[in-house]
Amino acid sequence: MGFLELAQKRYSCRSFENKMVEQEKIDKILEAGRLSPTGRNLQPQRILVLTDKEKLNKLSECTKYGWNAPVIMIICYDRNVSWKRKQDGREGGDIDASIVTTHMMFEIAELGLGTTWIGSFDPVKVRGVYNIPENYEIVSILPIGYPSKEAKPSELHFEREDLQKIVFYNNFEK
Repeated sequence: MGFLELAQKRYSCRSFENKMVEQEKIDKILEAGRLSPTGRNLQPQRILVLTDKEKLNKLSECTKYGWNAPVIMIICYDRNVSWKRKQDGREGGDIDASIVTTHMMFEIAELGLGTTWIGSFDPVKVRGVYNIPENYEIVSILPIGYPSKEAKPSELHFEREDLQKIVFYNNFEK
């Protein structure tokens, strides 16, 4: 499958089968994250993989989302490692972790699994519940599993702006 076909096929899955994801597939997802580009190739991403039922159940203390997925990945970056822009000190770790998350999401879709980016969570609770070090910034949470028979893209998934509205050549004036 070509990339654009994969990008079109992928959707935010919010309903999962009660079926464990094979370790081989988890490893491929993590490899996609490892191969992702990062600022100066510093690779500040730190990924917590949850497969233990007790640990998975604790997610409900941090967010109302999760949809009983059999695997949860919490993607962070280490502020002590991430690239900072010299001109203004802007932190690049959030960008790196976002690239990593996106690469993993496409690998998840390629493997026939589903996920969605959970951005609505209490970072203080996530840090406490999962004992995340203070120098790690939490960027995203990915519930991962086999899509249930009821899983389908939301109606908004198919709404895309025309390129003429979002792309400008040489300047932002039309």
